[in-house]
Amino acid sequence: MMIKTEKTLCLKSSRGGKVRVVREHYLRENVPCYNQLCQAACENEGKTLSEQLTHYVVPDAGVVRDFLEVLEFRELQGIVFMQTACHAAQHSRGRRLYNRLRSLLKDPRHDCIHFANEFQLYSYCPRERGETQEKWQSRSIYNAAVWYHDHLAGLRPVVMITEDKEAIAEYSSCTSGVYVISTKEYLETFWPDLKAAQELYCSIAQALLEKESESTEREYTEHLPAEVLEAGIKSGRFIQGILNVNKHRAQQEAFVRFEGSANKNTDLNSDILVCGGKHRNRAVHGDLVAVELLSSREWRGRTTALQEGVGEDKAGGGGGGGGGGGDESQVQSQTQSQPMPTGKVVGILQRNWRDYVVTFPPWEEVQSQSRNSQRILVIPYDYRIPKIRISTQQAEALQDHRVIVRLDSWESTSLYPNGHTVRVLGKSGELETEVQTILVENCIQVPQFSEAQLREMPTNSTEHPWRVEAGEVSSRLDLRDTHLVFSIDPIGCEDVDDTLSVRLLPGGTRMELGVHIADVTHFVKEGSLTDLEARSRATTYYLADRRYDMLPAVLSADLCSLLGGVDRYAMSVMWQLDATSLEVCKVWYGRTLIRSSYQLHYELAQSLLNGEDAEVPELSRLQANGTSEAELSKRRVELLEALRQLTRVARHLRAHRDQGGALELEGVEVRAQLDSSRNITALVPKQPLEVHETVAECMIYANHWVARKIQESFPHQALLRHHPPPRQEFFNQLQDSARTRGFTIDTKSNKALADSLDQAVDHKDPVVNRLLRMMATQAMSNALYFSTGACAEDQYYHYGLALDRYTHFTSPIRRYADIIVHRLLMAAIAADKDTEQVPSTALASNKDQEELAHHINNRNRAAQHAQKQSTELFQSLYFRDKDPLTDERCTADAVIYSIRANGMLVFVPSYGLKGAVYLKNRESQVVGVAEDGSCSWQGGTLDRQLDRISTTTATGTHTFKVFDHITVCISVQPNRCHPLNLCVEVVSSKPHQAAPSPEAPAGTGDKPKGRGRSELVQEVVRLAEEASQQAKEGKKGRGKLSKQEKQYRQSKQPNLYTVLQEIAQLALLDLPACEAMGVGA
Repeated sequence: MMIKTEKTLCLKSSRGGKVRVVREHYLRENVPCYNQLCQAACENEGKTLSEQLTHYVVPDAGVVRDFLEVLEFRELQGIVFMQTACHAAQHSRGRRLYNRLRSLLKDPRHDCIHFANEFQLYSYCPRERGETQEKWQSRSIYNAAVWYHDHLAGLRPVVMITEDKEAIAEYSSCTSGVYVISTKEYLETFWPDLKAAQELYCSIAQALLEKESESTEREYTEHLPAEVLEAGIKSGRFIQGILNVNKHRAQQEAFVRFEGSANKNTDLNSDILVCGGKHRNRAVHGDLVAVELLSSREWRGRTTALQEGVGEDKAGGGGGGGGGGGDESQVQSQTQSQPMPTGKVVGILQRNWRDYVVTFPPWEEVQSQSRNSQRILVIPYDYRIPKIRISTQQAEALQDHRVIVRLDSWESTSLYPNGHTVRVLGKSGELETEVQTILVENCIQVPQFSEAQLREMPTNSTEHPWRVEAGEVSSRLDLRDTHLVFSIDPIGCEDVDDTLSVRLLPGGTRMELGVHIADVTHFVKEGSLTDLEARSRATTYYLADRRYDMLPAVLSADLCSLLGGVDRYAMSVMWQLDATSLEVCKVWYGRTLIRSSYQLHYELAQSLLNGEDAEVPELSRLQANGTSEAELSKRRVELLEALRQLTRVARHLRAHRDQGGALELEGVEVRAQLDSSRNITALVPKQPLEVHETVAECMIYANHWVARKIQESFPHQALLRHHPPPRQEFFNQLQDSARTRGFTIDTKSNKALADSLDQAVDHKDPVVNRLLRMMATQAMSNALYFSTGACAEDQYYHYGLALDRYTHFTSPIRRYADIIVHRLLMAAIAADKDTEQVPSTALASNKDQEELAHHINNRNRAAQHAQKQSTELFQSLYFRDKDPLTDERCTADAVIYSIRANGMLVFVPSYGLKGAVYLKNRESQVVGVAEDGSCSWQGGTLDRQLDRISTTTATGTHTFKVFDHITVCISVQPNRCHPLNLCVEVVSSKPHQAAPSPEAPAGTGDKPKGRGRSELVQEVVRLAEEASQQAKEGKKGRGKLSKQEKQYRQSKQPNLYTVLQEIAQLALLDLPACEAMGVGA
């Protein structure tokens, strides 16, 4: 039964006024309560509240609006969000908060539900004449809480929490079993051990209190109304885009990067420069903004000078910038590029605020800021974020600590945004605190897997060993006795997610190539808690000393790992190839059952291919068990033949892609050296082997064919991966640098670029070609996942791999995109078997698939940034306690790869780092070069040209050119608030001559000792372990991990093998650029 009534709403218009709206409103009795204690047989489908809870809690509108962050703690269970409170939050705080609330309600990991109290006949309360909106909301929510309590027959008490003291006084003693208390009292009474939630509540409450006493004097121009912005964007007057602050000049420069569809001004072909804080108008890095162009007379150019104290200025973009320091007045006209479109922010279309890590200023500075030291300006870790005003009584206690804060608002009357503290990470400078900081700054949340998630996992123990299910044997293609399956991975690999097979078919005219991938989707069911957690993480996160797995260890390191000698489920792609031409005759996709015969590592496989008498562990074990020599010899020959055939096929596949224009990246590969306890002891550089490319080509081939299959089956909802062609202007530095050595780089197509790079070889200096490839990679756009329904077919192309369709299928243990692709492939196979079946109806829509692709792209970008920052952290910690004047490890050879107005950018091969070398200091002195090449600061001048820069002093003139080798000294510049900065200074204009080690034979003194990166991680890990042991004094042996470490460190031991395999360009290339080229495909 439904009853019709009317409801009057007071809504806020886009101009900020109030609009009165009357709508039809329907009431009914059968509104689901979503509670397992339900006594009325409600149709409760989906998430329900547990009957095991001691009480249920109902937050009122004010609590949902202001304290949703507190309610997001997973420990808080049994939360009933009333419809009235949700609508109030939506109308008062906008879409951003409402979307956050919706995500919370949909997430089954959070024990909360939405109750439509305004549609329930007996809980609905019409608003009375003269009653304020706030009074009606409180009364409505209280009445709904009473109804909910009665609906459950009073079996559990219901607690309504509110910040309204009048509501507490009016309703607290009205109904037995329904309690009305303040949020603070609720947390202290019901959750006394949840200190983090209590501290967060106090922080938010203090921020709200301080907000009421804000100044009324305007500091910034008001943002334009939403409808004006929308009309201006449609007409082309305004341009929308993402604000990207230059971290090297955070106070002076920002850029707005627009997407093609958002730009109606066809004359624009570059980013828009926004100069100064006033023109930025309260926009924060990452916000979606509307920009109005200034008149062309006011246009300015990028600053090309290096910014001292922050690091390198990335070429070709608006990224980078110095957090507010620097002498901007110094010869500014000589350090700017050509004028470019310049504008000002006129409105914020979407705030993209996140959690920020900050450091408190020195106590003396806090005391001088205000007589009331509760309100202070904290300094964000990220240079691009402005200082944040917070209210706290712990400023003195939190000196030298890193703290998480969230922004609340930035009014036009305030010079700085307002925020509140969330929690303390730890003391700055400590390894664990710095690692946590990197995670928070990249929005990476990796809590331990919950008990509920682990209960979904199968068991595999000595007492209860896992076995293949009988039903799976009959439904899968069993390859255990018919195929020689083997894996080739880095030494020490645990999560083996791919294996290979190759054999000559009967008749001899065809051969079969097989790629067999761990069948993760068999264990991770769609919609399960484990699936939702994997979806949220989207990838495994690899840092320099640890990893955070996407899946629980029982899967990633055991049942989904295709280890040797054990039965495993797999998803396979098998091709029948012409034995002579290697052309594809037939392809088969499906689920298989495999048993890997050999678990090879790269070096062993290459040794076998080279004809060396290498020991194969599996054959050695057979020999120890008494297997005959004839059988052993037969098996060895069988393995060697498979490796040779695999290499032949891979060469053919690579040659075919090369003809299409596939690009080859220059990389410095390294591997993790582990001790007997599986701890990292060093990172050891290794030579690239052909077998690396062999395995990679097979994986790329499988990804390509699976992409074809799912796109043909689901043309509007397949998850593919494309790599758009780069913008031609991004190749300027590459072309200019190549020209200095007489090379011409053709960038018209990927084929032309690949051929040009192959020809640009300086036989006297191999590093030239490596650096040119680095520059080419830096110019690339990122490779991205997308839904086929969201892109035209001509945009499917993968520029770097030269393939018309591509996806990720081969690493489902560490990439959620591969899990989605596995499910799509199984749906396609099912559709082929039953043509009447329409599996696409059960799959995600194009819109949902595109949203998921966007989420995975964001998580991958965060993983790459965290990876890069972690490497930089270890580099800085390694050099921090070394004396650059006496420690020879601080002196190294460097190669110049770019010229700036006041210095140059260099690459240091021995440590895999890049840095800025200044030739002019703040006192206007320049680097003078003596006859022996030694450098010192002297009075003089600089003369910069495109490919060189000259210093002229009393000792003469010296010219530094691109690709010159120089000697540099590396030290660490202390910084209590921001990341540690490596300072690179030129000490000699000549190449560094490393002293030969005592063990080295004569004549090897000029060769790099290959010790830098190895010692770097080894020493930092050792120092961190010593600090950890000191913190756990009194305990024998190695103590258990602390609570903080457990929260952030999921791997039992740090393990780097996968990151080292995937980052083929750890030393030379930027990580986002590696991803753009499909590294680790």
